[in-house]
This record gives sequence, C-alpha cells and structure tokens, in this order.
Amino acid sequence: MTKGIPGSSASGPASEWPGKSFGVPESGPGAVAHLGQRVGAFLLDCLIGALVAWAFTAPEPPQNWSLLVWGVMTVAGVAFVGTTPGHLIAGTRVATLRTAGRSPLVGAWAIPRTVLIGLLVPPLIMDKDGRGLHDRLCYTVVVRTR
Repeated sequence: MTKGIPGSSASGPASEWPGKSFGVPESGPGAVAHLGQRVGAFLLDCLIGALVAWAFTAPEPPQNWSLLVWGVMTVAGVAFVGTTPGHLIAGTRVATLRTAGRSPLVGAWAIPRTVLIGLLVPPLIMDKDGRGLHDRLCYTVVVRTR
C-alpha cells in the first residue's frame, strides 16, 4: 500500500476493501457505496429533476429544463449537505476524502463533480475503491448512510 496518498495502493491481501486506503469502514454506515446504490441515486435524481421541470412546462415536455433542474439540485445538495433526494432514498451521501468520508460538506467541488457526472463517462471509469473519475478528480467518495 502506498502511504500518504489517499485512494492509492498496490494490490494488497484479501483483507482489503473499497475505501480502506483512505479510512472508511468495510461495511455499514460510512462504507463506500456499491455501484447499484450510486446508479440508483443518479436515476432517481434524473427522474425527480424531470418531474420538477415538467411541473413548470406541462403540458409540453421539459426538454433541457430537466437537465438544469438536475444540475442545480445536485450542486446545491452536494455542496451544502452532501446529498440529493436520490442519494437520500438510496441511503448514500457524498463526502470529502480529506475527512475520510466523515464530513458531508463538499463545497465548491460540487460544481466540477456535477459537470463530470453530466458527461456520463467519468463515473464509469472506476478504481479499485469504487470511485469514479469524477470522485477522484474532486477528492470525494460516495458512502453509505445506513
């Protein structure tokens, strides 16, 4: 394991788990969220954004308004409370690596993180800790809340 660099380590023994290298527990609250939880949270946020936008554009489809609602909802939620409606339902939240996942305050990193998620490809490029490229670039990790 490479010491001193959060999220980096060489292939280790079988006792390794996602997030061990930066201090999160193996399971339970605070552990790195599974891919299914993260995808579920994203899809729920997309649906919620589309429904909110549709409420303002009905009977016309929301078109790009749903993307705007999703972006604002994601940036505001992640920056100030570390979560979005989809994350709450999925039982996850976004936290900074600098606090080993304990602090939900992501701050200004929420903006580039949201832009990268909107591109769809960065979240699919994951490391052994289950963090997408967007999380690695913004020093964040998605952890379980329950």
